[in-house]
Amino acid sequence: MMYSMLRAKWETLSPGRILSVCMPLALMGILSAEPEKAETTPTVEKPDIKMSETGEELSLPGLKIQVKEHYVDVDSKVCLSEGFLELIACAKDTKEHESIIAVQAKAAHIHAALLLLRAQPGNPAMRKPIEGQEGRWVDLPPRGSKVDVFLVVEDENGKPVERPISDFIMKGDEGYGPEFEAREKGAKIPFPTHTFLFAGSHVYKQGEGPPVYLADVDGNVISISTFGDELLCLPDVLGHGNEGLVWAVDSTHLPEIGTKVLLRLRPQQSDAAPAEKKD
Repeated sequence: MMYSMLRAKWETLSPGRILSVCMPLALMGILSAEPEKAETTPTVEKPDIKMSETGEELSLPGLKIQVKEHYVDVDSKVCLSEGFLELIACAKDTKEHESIIAVQAKAAHIHAALLLLRAQPGNPAMRKPIEGQEGRWVDLPPRGSKVDVFLVVEDENGKPVERPISDFIMKGDEGYGPEFEAREKGAKIPFPTHTFLFAGSHVYKQGEGPPVYLADVDGNVISISTFGDELLCLPDVLGHGNEGLVWAVDSTHLPEIGTKVLLRLRPQQSDAAPAEKKD
């Protein structure tokens, strides 16, 4: 109901008013299958929201929303320069050993920022019980609006440059077949896409406790491997055991570990919820 209201009134609302509607949506959710209880349970808190004088830029802790330009910039740090990857981006102090960058903003706030830009959350890959058929489950594929993912880094002249995330990922060294033979001859096998799905993680509420946004707990912000609680994911399912470790860091254009960079998320506008015109 709240999302329908947002769609109907979109063009009549100021950015600040839109965000006040979007934020509660990032705090709500229904789990189809109960996840394992997290060891720590950080809660989703209302962020300190600031708006520029023009209303074209909104700021939350660790991120800025460019309303007119239609993208979100998330403060991040490079945390890996070599090795295999399970994630593109993780929450800070979680999975830096298997992710290119660690984001400084809460995943729940990134979710809210994407809602502001009219991206539609779907779901990560999951199993759902079949109603009326005890013990039977159905596998649901990941879905959600398409979001293009970039890193903004400095070039050799110190000028900020937007690069697709695929520039920082390549096929790992180990494997068999023609593609790996090509790699041995010096040809890189690049990551095939910089477009991910706005899966939307899950919100978990146990008993009387406050709601918990699972991507903030487990750290799975933008995933290559499938965990089932990621904020952004690929359209395919890829295991996160050793046999699923296929992609590795390409550090050719990547700054040193610890360098501050911007994670830029640009929802594809053709995939966003349409706004209804006033009569």
